[in-house]
Amino acid sequence: MTTSGLVKQLCKEKHISLSELARRLGQSRQNLYKKLNRETLTLEELKQIADVLDVKFKQSFILSDWTEISTGIK
Repeated sequence: MTTSGLVKQLCKEKHISLSELARRLGQSRQNLYKKLNRETLTLEELKQIADVLDVKFKQSFILSDWTEISTGIK
């Protein structure tokens, strides 16, 4: 699943529209839609989305020995 797909699924699970998410992020609806369509959300924006939707966000690499390199949980 793409990053945009994950964000859309999260909004569906949280019962909010993408327009409402944009409002909570302080962005225009058009700006958020463009970023989703182009797959250009930054790591910082993903953390902001997690904050405004009151969920945890984690991005990591897992090595063959199960060592994890992570941005951390937000």
